[in-house]
Amino acid sequence: MPETMSAVRIYYEDLGQGDPALLMLPAWCMSHAGFATLPQTCAANRRVLALDWRGHGQSASPSEDFGAEGLVEDALAVIAASGAKTVIPVTLSHAGWVGIELRQRLGDRIPKLIHLDWLVLPPPPEYVAFVSGLTEADKWESVRATLFDIWLEGIDDPTLTEFVRGEMGAYGADMWMRSGRGIGGCYQAGGYPLNAMMTIDPPVPILHLYAQPATEDYLAAQKAFAHAHPWYHVHRLQAKSHFPTFEVPEEMARVIEDFVES
Repeated sequence: MPETMSAVRIYYEDLGQGDPALLMLPAWCMSHAGFATLPQTCAANRRVLALDWRGHGQSASPSEDFGAEGLVEDALAVIAASGAKTVIPVTLSHAGWVGIELRQRLGDRIPKLIHLDWLVLPPPPEYVAFVSGLTEADKWESVRATLFDIWLEGIDDPTLTEFVRGEMGAYGADMWMRSGRGIGGCYQAGGYPLNAMMTIDPPVPILHLYAQPATEDYLAAQKAFAHAHPWYHVHRLQAKSHFPTFEVPEEMARVIEDFVES
């Protein structure tokens, strides 16, 4: 599989054909395996690039610490190495911050953004406490255990369970504490996600594709935002977990392709 030739070797998969390419950016503490079969499903229609961040999956680990800016550099390196002229970031959770920054830096080469399973509204106090707890040496492990329990509650899928407790659980204190610092720093710099999206000038079409939380008020708040900001689009998936890529990749691929072609 291809790799970048930048200072940090970044592994990525390059599937399918067609422009614009989808650039799949995973969340912290996971490889591109977090997208499950979505890259292959989407590749039936167009080119898909799916990377592993530095220090994750099959990419190299840097000798120094890194944060959100390091992830942006990784994404830019993959775009350059792939030769793709235009790309649409498909971002899992807090990789959404990277997608927004790519649009700010590359302009029209990023014609649209697709965010998956992101807490786009102002975070509740308990979530802020989770992010803060991840940064603390005596709390990160218990916070991670609580997050895993929340993510897997009511889920009877051995593949998804193994991904969360196996792959994500294999990352230790350094990476989980780094994720807390990176996520917290993005909130401090950009506010909450919908607020950060409004800083993109000119606006760019954005799709939020998610399954949880499945509450009507969460969907209604996003629909109200979309009514006031026609560039924003939201689609709630028929899935039970925070990892719909494992449950409904065909539905996701269909909605993504319709949005890209619209």
